Amino acid sequence: MKAWVLHGIGDLRFETVREPELTDGEVLVEVKSVGICGSDIPRIYQNGAYRHPLIPGHEFSGVVANVKAAEKKVRTGQRVGVFPLIPCQKCPPCRTKQYEMCRNYSYLGSRRDGGFAEYVAVPGRNLIELPSDMAFEEAAMLEPMAVAVHAMKRIGVSAGDKAAICGAGAIGLLLFLFLREAGVRNIYVFGNKDFQKRTLMKLGLKEEFYCDVRKGDRDKWLMERTDGVGVDVFFECAGRNETLIQAVNQTSFGGKIMLVGNPFGDMRLEKSVYWKILRNQLTVKGTWNSSFTGEESDDWHYVLKRLEEKRIDPSRLITHRLPLKELEQGLRIMRDKTEDYIKIIGY
Repeated sequence: MKAWVLHGIGDLRFETVREPELTDGEVLVEVKSVGICGSDIPRIYQNGAYRHPLIPGHEFSGVVANVKAAEKKVRTGQRVGVFPLIPCQKCPPCRTKQYEMCRNYSYLGSRRDGGFAEYVAVPGRNLIELPSDMAFEEAAMLEPMAVAVHAMKRIGVSAGDKAAICGAGAIGLLLFLFLREAGVRNIYVFGNKDFQKRTLMKLGLKEEFYCDVRKGDRDKWLMERTDGVGVDVFFECAGRNETLIQAVNQTSFGGKIMLVGNPFGDMRLEKSVYWKILRNQLTVKGTWNSSFTGEESDDWHYVLKRLEEKRIDPSRLITHRLPLKELEQGLRIMRDKTEDYIKIIGY
């Protein structure tokens, strides 16, 4: 089969490799659509993976091509989305079905071969069946959508809350869509690109709810719109020290901060900022990945239901569609910022 293989930092090659050999409980998934995640860029060009050679890619969907041993709910030809985290099933979080916090997990696309290929070996329990009319490119976005939903559900948001999103990348934009779908109307978004603003306007955000952080005082901007109080819930999606401080400054008394963005570096809080957390009795939570238990209550089924009912349209965030053999072009666009992009999809 053809696949993009990472042999070392910056050494990514499109080459012919052997199809995966299945072990008991695994299925062979023919990849129909795969997304590039922001985390793929440092993995490929800066830090490397946990092992080399490795096939990257953890956001993908496809069709079951083969099944190894008995998997009652999996059949050849089944259309599927894929939860990329492979839990150990034995550690304390796994025993309570909190698989996203597994202490000894593996991961498709970073610790074992992933979706930048024609075929992938996947544990059968990591699959979610897709409706017959769902586009594979939408299903390839199940993973980032579930990440956004996990953050929203963990912090808890009510329809009457005032919410802020700092960071208008793919996760921030998906958060906006799911908050709107959940009935939240007062959503303030902080971004730093004209393209992000135009996209949000198309998604339904009114211009007065968007703050370009390159212009003016962001704290003053929000306080003028919230009667000097701030927001009830703040989603920090940028992973930067200054935006963490912004979250503390802009969250109302008794409010909640959800830390979503992967950190770019060390986080340091001045004494005065720490005091605000104490005196305003703020709740600060972290989130990582998403819940996938195979039950209707998990994040993936929450997303799937809204896709089935056409209440969410992630295809509006797809800016590039590339054949698998041209996927490196998308990686370079994201690395070098040569074009505006949100979600780049391969097929």
